[in-house]
Amino acid sequence: MESTNTITSAVIKCLIIDDEPLARNVIKKYLDPLDHFEVCGEASNVIEAFELMENLNLDLIFLDVEMPELNGIDFIKTLETKPSIIITTAYRDYAVEGFELNVIDYLIKPIALPRFMNALNRFRKIQNIARGSSAGEEQLSGTLQVCDHIFIKADKRMVKVHFEEILFIESLKDYVRVVTQSEELITHANLSNFMANLPQDNFMRIHKSYAVSKSKIRSLEGNLIEVNGRKLPIGRNYQSEVKRSILNG
Repeated sequence: MESTNTITSAVIKCLIIDDEPLARNVIKKYLDPLDHFEVCGEASNVIEAFELMENLNLDLIFLDVEMPELNGIDFIKTLETKPSIIITTAYRDYAVEGFELNVIDYLIKPIALPRFMNALNRFRKIQNIARGSSAGEEQLSGTLQVCDHIFIKADKRMVKVHFEEILFIESLKDYVRVVTQSEELITHANLSNFMANLPQDNFMRIHKSYAVSKSKIRSLEGNLIEVNGRKLPIGRNYQSEVKRSILNG
């Protein structure tokens, strides 16, 4: 079975695996206007998927979890080599296991279009990294976004953090420190890649070493932003955009 984890052409070849026709149709509807994504096949169970994958050189699979014969998680475990995978499911219970299997993203049904596009953007960022490094996926592997929260790998455990709890993120070279209302977590990632997992309308970069939650900003004084009693510097290259964003709400 041939497959690839990097994109070798402009067209991203996709397979949809879901036992619900309506769910498959939603994904096809979302992908249809996108020129660089092509649905090469769809399957209602993993047996059909195995047969299709014998003849397809895929880049991306959209995979349901709860299906007859074999569920999506167990299906991933059977693959010696695999394309990138985005899980699409009505169940939150498999998020950590999906993370451990290096899925690109974990989408909860019903899937809203903005959330779907975030998953595609994450996929493209990982692929862009992979073009320059064989460790492309590893550079984003410290996190997994699931709806209103993210799983962060810290101290050999997976920690669930709601976006609304995050105050700011600090770069520590090859790591980031995520400061929430109740704790601080350190995970292996760089700041740019970590921010790719966050809702772009809720968080912004203010410095080469800092990003903040917009809703947690209490005040702006000169080149300092106050977040939960802590004053963080605004980098020279970020000042205009940061002040414009704050003043425009």
